[in-house]
Parts: sequence; structure tokens; C-alpha cells
Amino acid sequence: MDLSSLKPSPGSVRNRKRLGRGTGSGLGKTSGKGHKGQKARSGYKSKSWNEGGQMPLQRRLPKRGFTNIFRVDYQEVTLEKLARLGAGEITPELLRKARLANRKNKPIKILGNGEIDKAIVVRAHAFTKSAIEKIEKAGGKTEKVNFRVSTNAMKSGSGNGEKADQG
Repeated sequence: MDLSSLKPSPGSVRNRKRLGRGTGSGLGKTSGKGHKGQKARSGYKSKSWNEGGQMPLQRRLPKRGFTNIFRVDYQEVTLEKLARLGAGEITPELLRKARLANRKNKPIKILGNGEIDKAIVVRAHAFTKSAIEKIEKAGGKTEKVNFRVSTNAMKSGSGNGEKADQG
């Protein structure tokens, strides 16, 4: 086998349609576009949601629910992952270095999934009730830290409209 013997697999290559080459070609005269109308003109392009004059589906359906503009979107870190870190004191900076929380413009919340057997001090922006119970049961402490978005993160456009001081 060499390069000169290579061929495309049978049926994978077809001749292109030669439009407007007489009636014998099967695509002569109007080139398969029918008579007149928007689709027969050059430059025609339709959006997938276009329904002509009919009321579009997205306008026929009712609106549901609402978006809470005060919602705080947290980065979630579980107790199981904290136990794997093996540090005595856990801070948001340590979590970022360990790549457990990599977004600077989002606060960190500690979830109670998993077990912890060592007494540790955890500093984060928010905790679930079960996380607080499990950390204190193991002899550790939880401390809430205020969340501040750095001005550099705001300038880069990565802020999601969250308030600068969330606790």
C-alpha cells in the first residue's frame, strides 16, 4: 500500500449539483428554487425560530417564574475534600491554592457532605448547619469571613452583579 493507491471509500464522494444547466440536468431553469418568493431570491437566510407571519412559539407560551437578582452564587467545597487537605487551618486562600475553589469573584461555602475526624479551624464565607455541627463535633472551629470582590476582578468584567460585601 502506498499514497498513490489511496481512494475514498465507495459512496462517500458525490458530484456537486450543477444548477441552471438546462432541463436535462433536472435542476435547470429555476435551479430547484421554485417560482418567486423569499426563498427563491439571492441572499436568503432564515433563522431557525422564524415562523413567517405566524405568532412565534416563544411568544405564544406563557412566562413562568422569576430570577432573584439578589441570589448569591457560591463555590461549594465539601468536608470530604477538606479532610483530604490535611491542614490544621483552612482559609479561602488555601482552598484556591489547592484548586478546590478557583473563582476569585465568588464566595466559598462549606457543605456538610462527608466526615471529618480531625480538629481543624475553617475560615470561609458561608457554612451549612451540618458542616458546622460536624466540624465542632470533631473539636474544630468555624469562622465566617466577609467576602470582598477585588477591584481587579470587577474591572475584568468577571463580576456577575454580585454585591461586594456578602457574608
